[in-house]
Amino acid sequence: MSEATPSDEQLRLFIERIERLEEEKKGIADDIRDVYLESKSQGYDPKIMRQIVRLRKMPVHDRREMEAILDVYKSALGIV
Repeated sequence: MSEATPSDEQLRLFIERIERLEEEKKGIADDIRDVYLESKSQGYDPKIMRQIVRLRKMPVHDRREMEAILDVYKSALGIV
């Protein structure tokens, strides 16, 4: 059996880091899900809250442009 090379060791360390981060990501995703469930129990709509979170991540210019295009499309389809 051959010995592990430094590059093999480095690869193993990268993989282990990724695995730890993936586990942390899963924990955070579970925490976020719990917050949405809690908000739902208080009468809020998680679907709408997710949309708001997505909108707040967007730069203001991009959000305004998207809303303007949405308004044009809604108007064209008679959805007002």
